[in-house]
Amino acid sequence: MRDALGVPAAVVAAGMLGFGALAFESGLNILLAMACTAGIWALPGQLVLVEMQLAGAPGALTVLAVTLTSARFLPMTISLLPVVRDPASPRAAMYAAAQFVSMTSWAWTMRRFVDMPREARKSYFIGFSGTCWVLAIAATAIGYQLAGAFPPLMRMGFVFLNAVYFVVLLIGESRGRLALSALVCGAIAGPLVHLANPQWSVLLGGIVGGTAAYFLQRALGAKRA
Repeated sequence: MRDALGVPAAVVAAGMLGFGALAFESGLNILLAMACTAGIWALPGQLVLVEMQLAGAPGALTVLAVTLTSARFLPMTISLLPVVRDPASPRAAMYAAAQFVSMTSWAWTMRRFVDMPREARKSYFIGFSGTCWVLAIAATAIGYQLAGAFPPLMRMGFVFLNAVYFVVLLIGESRGRLALSALVCGAIAGPLVHLANPQWSVLLGGIVGGTAAYFLQRALGAKRA
């Protein structure tokens, strides 16, 4: 909690302030806005839900769209949970912990777990992520109530602040050649794919950039061998 109550929680809360203000302008009930933060726990998915509701999209398509925007959490969870898992912990506890995975919690805890004993990792992860989660729900309600006080550009700035913080964390921790090549390939592939297909640019950009980084590392490894 002490680690979370600093820059990580502040960045997450700022993004949810923007979402709360957007939810108010979109006509969502405050309880529904808070439930979106609590249940989806990912700003892109929450924004998609609001946009599709305003567009009058069917419920099934809305659920599918929100699910696809959160597909990035699958590789995050696959890489994080084996590091967090304690053999003595019940499986249900790990399922509960998986619900707290976010960009901020993944980047922060993967860095901290290197020097942390395995038996302390699950408690640390739940304490860190749970603190951010509770403050994000509260920030959503505050942003909803203060919607009129935020200019449009400030609301959008709040929304994108979390993504910028995530990128900065990744850059700071990318000391290996594989991580650096993945960041560079993703940074190039993302905008190029967006020009071709904006609707699928996040998912396709990640696939193209990650695949390019993989084959680049294989080629470099073959040359060194």
